[in-house]
Amino acid sequence: MRQGRRDGFREFAAGRSGPLYRSACLLASGDTHLAEDLVQETLGRMYLLWGRVSRIDNPAAYAQTVLVRVFLTHQRRRSTGERPVGDFPDAGALPGGADPALRITLLTALGRLAPKDRAVLVLRYWEDRSVEETAGAMDVSSAAVRTRSTRALARLREQLGGSLAEFAGH
Repeated sequence: MRQGRRDGFREFAAGRSGPLYRSACLLASGDTHLAEDLVQETLGRMYLLWGRVSRIDNPAAYAQTVLVRVFLTHQRRRSTGERPVGDFPDAGALPGGADPALRITLLTALGRLAPKDRAVLVLRYWEDRSVEETAGAMDVSSAAVRTRSTRALARLREQLGGSLAEFAGH
């Protein structure tokens, strides 16, 4: 029984590591080392609960929720505001091998947002979750998700100004 459980987890981890890493890169504003740490912490927590989690209807969605909570916990514990610059995810980290200049611009803009704002945007628009699913993952109300989404998108537009239109033409 234990071996089957371990094999099930290994299969799950192998299949979900890539999507978790891509989401973690966005949450971490391109800090690939932090993204790797977040994924490892997430998978470690998933392993501890695997007997119960494997019976959940959608373990992949549960893993994304754990990832966001690990990220938010990390942000609360972090004692320094230092962030590495110049380290961005590989071309495969964003869909379709997007234009590197656009990727850097977006990651920089995301990095300027508060961690909870970043988490809301990643869950709502990258993970394509509903308001209710996002609220559940972040343990906040649906109204808080809607408000935070609106404000975070406004901040992104303010930061990006006309620069996003420049990249859209490429």
